Amino acid sequence: MANVIPDSAERFSKFAEFYDRVRPHPPEELASLLRQWSGTTDPDVVDIGCGTGLSSTIWPEVTGVEPSAEMRAIAAQRGIRVVDGTGEETGLPDGCADIVTVSHALHWFDAARAFPEIARIMRPGAVLAAFDFDWPPAVDPEVDAAYRDFETVHHALEAERGLRPSFAPKSEHLQRLRESGLFRHVNEVCLHMKETGDAARFVDFAASQGGVIALLEEGVSEDALGLTRLREVAARRMADRTTWWWTCRVRLATR
Repeated sequence: MANVIPDSAERFSKFAEFYDRVRPHPPEELASLLRQWSGTTDPDVVDIGCGTGLSSTIWPEVTGVEPSAEMRAIAAQRGIRVVDGTGEETGLPDGCADIVTVSHALHWFDAARAFPEIARIMRPGAVLAAFDFDWPPAVDPEVDAAYRDFETVHHALEAERGLRPSFAPKSEHLQRLRESGLFRHVNEVCLHMKETGDAARFVDFAASQGGVIALLEEGVSEDALGLTRLREVAARRMADRTTWWWTCRVRLATR
């Protein structure tokens, strides 16, 4: 019998502190892009699915919306105003936002309910930015190949054990936003960012996925997941702190 797949709040609540420690912050240039795109210099910003607040840190003031109590607690420690809500039910008033951001979360949303809800809280001319980093960051060809092998294995194991969520591929975000009919203009841009990290953080980053955590909790070994091999390759190729080259893919939708 297949296991019941938890929703995103439950899935990520189990390792909120670990998630916060290893995931990247968004590029600082994103705030400048969105101010320009929305035509506002002092925007009211809503960050839906803000998690631990990593995605909110580029703004001096922001309202976060997050269903996980564990993640809300970490965001609040950062000084972020965060409310209990979802992409489908934010609990926020009509027309309260000049900018709405959704980081690594749009694929979890029920688009039929979430897109109208997002449009409802947007002022005329407001912009939605749904962004994701391309995984993994570019570090080294051998490390990249080992990561791809690990990804293939854990996706197959998730599907085999009934742990693979059913959500729309991120590659379809742009088309779904266009087809919603709720936004007058939709486009996609890519921003690039670099940071540094060591082999241990790279492996932790790879492991900071809900499906990987669920498999480890079920007793699947790191060897079987491919994490052991990834750790060995990363340790050999990333002896010191190495530059990580990130691509941030941003879907822009103007109300």
